[in-house]
Amino acid sequence: MACIISKSNLCVKSLKKIHGLRLIQSQFQRQSTLSVQERIDEKRKKALLGGGQHRLDAQHKKGKLSSRERIELLLDPGTFIEYDMFVEQRCTDFGMDADSNKFPGDSVVTGHGLIHGRQAFIFSQDFSVFGGSLSSAHAQKICKVMDQAMLVGAPVIGLNDSGGARIQEGVESLAGYADIFQRNVMASGVIPQISMVMGPCAGGAVYSPALTDFTFMVKDTSYLFITGPDVVKSVTNEEVTQEELGGAKTHTTVSGVAHKAFENDVEALLQLRELYSFLPLSNSDSSPIIKTNDPSNRLCPVLDDLVPLDSTKAYDMLEVITALSDNNHFWEVMPNYAKNIVIGFGRMDGQTVGFVGNQPKVASGCLDINSSVKAARFVRFCDAFNIPLVTLVDVPGFLPGTAQEYGGIIRHGAKLLYAFAEATVPKITVITRKAYGGAYDVMSSKHLRGDLNYAWPAAEVAVMGAKGAVQIIFRGKEDQEEREAEYIEKFANPFPAAIRGYVDDIIEPRMTRSLICRDLKLLASKKQENPKKKHANIPL
Repeated sequence: MACIISKSNLCVKSLKKIHGLRLIQSQFQRQSTLSVQERIDEKRKKALLGGGQHRLDAQHKKGKLSSRERIELLLDPGTFIEYDMFVEQRCTDFGMDADSNKFPGDSVVTGHGLIHGRQAFIFSQDFSVFGGSLSSAHAQKICKVMDQAMLVGAPVIGLNDSGGARIQEGVESLAGYADIFQRNVMASGVIPQISMVMGPCAGGAVYSPALTDFTFMVKDTSYLFITGPDVVKSVTNEEVTQEELGGAKTHTTVSGVAHKAFENDVEALLQLRELYSFLPLSNSDSSPIIKTNDPSNRLCPVLDDLVPLDSTKAYDMLEVITALSDNNHFWEVMPNYAKNIVIGFGRMDGQTVGFVGNQPKVASGCLDINSSVKAARFVRFCDAFNIPLVTLVDVPGFLPGTAQEYGGIIRHGAKLLYAFAEATVPKITVITRKAYGGAYDVMSSKHLRGDLNYAWPAAEVAVMGAKGAVQIIFRGKEDQEEREAEYIEKFANPFPAAIRGYVDDIIEPRMTRSLICRDLKLLASKKQENPKKKHANIPL
């Protein structure tokens, strides 16, 4: 019995000891948990400050928002979900492993959120951390959001503000760029990709924006160049400023690298929100339908007298486009580059359409190298993302001259021809006045699988203008004036094309919107496929 009691006491003592140990362990765990939570909170606070308050203040002094402020302005309030806030750079060379060189999130903020209630993935480079330079960790974060965007089928928006590769990491940084480029290529035509350059973008940093569908810049604060002014001077002995070499004006008017420039960060991000409202989320999605109080059968009497009786006089094709668009609203793309052609987005009966129109106000609307490439890329974007095309034609031909021939107008003009011929989205074409020569064919003619092709009464569909044609046909003859009148009667009107079925109808200008809206409804179920192939070989 004594033994049993002894054992019982021992068990009680042991249980008490175990219970006490558990109490101590529980208290320790609570303290440990509290300590970890404090560390998490501290890391979060540090991440929110980027490279530090003094560096954020420096951004503001330059008229620039911080990386996080940009995200807050772009996305719907309270919708941003951040990825990888605690990721840090892992370089150990050149003192980079010091605690002072570790910043939670490194030099980019990534995640996803909503724009007008629709999903978007985003990365915003943080210039306050090592000048926004790209480390392997930085690249890893961008690749993650791009992969996620492809998986769920939503656009990727990059807010670029980076000095380029992080030199301390050497080839690892270069490998990070290549990883991003590969994803840009794989995502092309699958999800829309938009780059907003909001600071310096140099070296390898420029190629990701160049691979995306749209590249925008901010005036006076953003730059795009392969090598900066100092390197240019040392190699070529050219004296050039950052602005002259790669500023917003250069790239939106001369090079055509950027599609549009905005006055400041705020305008840029608000305009980006507007553009987003026109776009589908992916190539398997349709564009959003926006309810409108603008009737689809609205007449446009302003168009009846817009085209001058004198075929040599100019008018503004933008007036035609705005008259046709819902509430006269048109979001123009590349407004300052190759102005002889107009491209951009509008809505008709609430549906997004891509407008392409020759601009008679500039070079008489002739097609040249720059306008052909500008329009071709836009047509291919619309085709990739199920956006119907409305083409407005007033083209006297391709621009003649040695500069164009030596520059490869044949090859570059073929790009636009190729883009329209390849496109399988609904294609509606209106010849407002001239449609001469090969340019008639190129501008989404019936022969390039145009669905509905119309002509206004003033339309002239011919190989060339009457005067030039008569000089060739009746060279040396004295009665050229009579012959010119005869040529105009036979060819310089819409009837020859209509008789042959190359245009479906000759319409009153005021009826144009009503007919296009009707046709878009008809073509909503259009299904057309190109022959199966690995990929085509556009004449680059």
